[in-house]
Amino acid sequence: MYQLITEVICLNGDVYKFIELVGTSTVGWEDAVKTVVETASKTLRDLRVAEVTELDVRLDKGKIVEYRAKVKLSFKYEREED
Repeated sequence: MYQLITEVICLNGDVYKFIELVGTSTVGWEDAVKTVVETASKTLRDLRVAEVTELDVRLDKGKIVEYRAKVKLSFKYEREED
């Protein structure tokens, strides 16, 4: 899984960070998305939305060998207390 993009957006006084990750699976796209969410939830708190932005496959000799899902995740950004 690879992190691609990060951005921070403010909504109604709260701050949300977006990251884009790529999950892979030999089973299917749904499993690739689950890989992203389950892995990210181990280190990120308060995940809000997972948006699948791109699906593709890796081929070898004309056969699908890996499903890949690019997923944009958002979570509430916690500011450090002064």
